[in-house]
Amino acid sequence: MEDIKRVKLSEIVELITKGTTPTTLGYEFQDEGVNFLKIECFDENGGFIESKVAHISEECHKKMKRSQLKNGDILFSIAGAIGRVAIVTEEMLPANINQALAIIRISDEQVYLPYIKLILTSPIVIEQFERKKQGVAQLNLSLKDINEISIPLPSKDKQIELAELFDKVVGVISKRNKELSALDDLIKARFVEMFGDPVSNPYGYDKVALSDLADIKIGPFGSLLHKEDYIDGGHPLLNPSHIVDGKVSPDDKLTISDEKYEELSAYQLKTGDVVMGRRGEMGRCAVVPEDGFLCGTGSMLIRTKGEVTADYIQKIISFPSFKKTIEDMAVGQTMPNLNVPIVSGFQIIKPPMEVQDRYYAFAEQVNKSKVAVQKALDETQMLFDSLMQKYFA
Repeated sequence: MEDIKRVKLSEIVELITKGTTPTTLGYEFQDEGVNFLKIECFDENGGFIESKVAHISEECHKKMKRSQLKNGDILFSIAGAIGRVAIVTEEMLPANINQALAIIRISDEQVYLPYIKLILTSPIVIEQFERKKQGVAQLNLSLKDINEISIPLPSKDKQIELAELFDKVVGVISKRNKELSALDDLIKARFVEMFGDPVSNPYGYDKVALSDLADIKIGPFGSLLHKEDYIDGGHPLLNPSHIVDGKVSPDDKLTISDEKYEELSAYQLKTGDVVMGRRGEMGRCAVVPEDGFLCGTGSMLIRTKGEVTADYIQKIISFPSFKKTIEDMAVGQTMPNLNVPIVSGFQIIKPPMEVQDRYYAFAEQVNKSKVAVQKALDETQMLFDSLMQKYFA
C-alpha cells in the first residue's frame, strides 16, 4: 500500500453539526411534510429505510436551518447505535435530523465520499471510540469527538479502488441476506396457506390452551441479577430487546458467568425453547437456536411438550392478528405486561398431525437451503472482515 497521510476529519470538512428534536422547539411531528431522519431510518450498511421516516412542517425545517441536509452529506450516529453511517441522496431530500445523528459535510475535492463512509465503519475508527468508552456504560459522542477522528487518506484513485472493492463484497452480503429473507417469507407463506389466520381460524381447527402444549415459565426476578453479575463473553441473557425479527440477537456484554448460570439453572434456555418478551412489544418471540442462553427478567420461557414444534408456536404467537389479541390481554397501563396465567390461556389452533407433518416436511427442505445460503453468507462476511483487517487494522 502507498505511503498514506493521516488527517483529522476537521481538516477535510466544511461542516460538522447535529440536529435536534422538533418538540423542544415547540413543533410536533406530522403525517406529511419534510422528511425527518433518525438512526432507525438506516440499516447497518447505511441503506435508507423510507418506512421509518417521520415528518415535520416546512416552518420547523426552516427553524432547524443548521441541520438541513444536502445531497452528499455523510450521516454518522453519535448516540444509541454508535457508528452507523449513511450518505444522503436526492431521494431523501428535503430532510432534517435529530440530535443522535451528526452531519459530516466534506469540502475537499480530493476526498471520495464512499471511502469516508467505509473508513468510518473500519477498525481504525471503531478503536478510537472504544478508547473513549472505557468506564462508560453508554457512550455518546460529541461533535468535538467527530472532528478529532483520525483517518488514513490515500490518493483519490486509491480511495475509489478500496471503496469499490468493499462495495462488491457488501453487495454479495446483501444478496445473501435477501436470499435468506426470501426463504423465510416462503415458509411464512406456506404456514398461512396450510393453517390460515390463527385467530379467525378459517379452517375450523381445534383450539387448545397453550399450557396444554407447552410448559411456561417467567424469567428470574430482578433481585436475582445485579449489575456486578454481568461480565463480557459469558452466557447471554435474552430480554425482549434481544429478540429481533423473530430471531435471538444477544448482547455479548450482557452475559453472566458459568457459576451464576448454574445458580439460575431453572431459567436456562435449551435448544428449541421459545423465548418471548413479556413487556413492551407484544408477541415478540424467537426459537432458541442453541443451549447456553438465560431467560432474562423481561422474558418468558415456553417449552413445547412435543405435540407441536417450537417453530409452530413462534409463528402463531408472532402472527399479526395474534399479536393484536395479546395486546388486548396484557395488563398494565404504562407498560403492558404478560404473566404465566395470561400466556397459559393463549388459544392455539391444533391442526391434525398429518397437516402439521406436511408443513414441517416443507419447512425442513427450505431450511436445508437456508443452511447453504447461511454458509455462503458467513464465508463472505469472513472475507469482508479479513479485508478490513488487511487495509484498516
